[in-house]
Amino acid sequence: MAKVEKKAAKRKSESPPPKNRVASVGKAFAVLQSFSSEAFELTLSEIAATADLDRGTAFRLIQTLVELGYLQPVPQSRRFRLGIACLDLGYTVLSHGSLRPMVEPLLRGLVPDVGDAASLGILDGGDVIYLARIGAGLDRHKMDRRPGTRIPAYSAALGHVMLAHLPRDEQIARLESRPRVKLSERTLTDLDALLARLDQVKKKGHAVSDGENAYGLRTLATPIFDAQGQVIGGLSVTVDAMRLDMVAFRDQALPRLMQVTAQVQDLAIKSGLTS
Repeated sequence: MAKVEKKAAKRKSESPPPKNRVASVGKAFAVLQSFSSEAFELTLSEIAATADLDRGTAFRLIQTLVELGYLQPVPQSRRFRLGIACLDLGYTVLSHGSLRPMVEPLLRGLVPDVGDAASLGILDGGDVIYLARIGAGLDRHKMDRRPGTRIPAYSAALGHVMLAHLPRDEQIARLESRPRVKLSERTLTDLDALLARLDQVKKKGHAVSDGENAYGLRTLATPIFDAQGQVIGGLSVTVDAMRLDMVAFRDQALPRLMQVTAQVQDLAIKSGLTS
């Protein structure tokens, strides 16, 4: 409830809306923005408190959003969660005006020849957001990496390869922006150790993860730069550890991954993409 009260207090401190703003639309989005990764299911009272709305207004907005598919009731409870329509909006944003459309065909060329999965990701705060993912043969690991999925950047090769090319103060800020917990016994969580790893990644030009993000998976990742030399994304290829040892995987996969990365980077620069 502390986070709910903090959100409500923040809304109350905001300046009055401009005259051209449609208040009802703002209230509807306030309802949707009540939800977060920590508060993914909320009651009517919690939504009303977070969105700074009276219960009657919150109730009517919730019912409207349920009818439109942006909220859905949680069965056998008085709670609500975000609906499929919200995901559709997110996927639309991820699919257009970004790297995704031009990268997916190239990722398909890596799977299953080079690895069992290939991905495109970007940084958002301390997280990696997947924009595209082509996979085959990793079902037993039950890894959900659909477009829009977030994972902690500190724990993944894809995160390391993008963090490595940021200024030191920004690296620290992003690493400190979320709790760092061990996802396996190999996950680095110590800040100094992570910063040292990022220095190595920048020097080598690629990142490696051997079971650090998930047991039984090995990953290579490379950065994508824009015309100004700023990192705008990353590509990765992942293999089941039972298929190849780390040395063989790196020797076989890295040249192909770097080739694809160069193609993506060229396309991104020609298209004028900067993020």
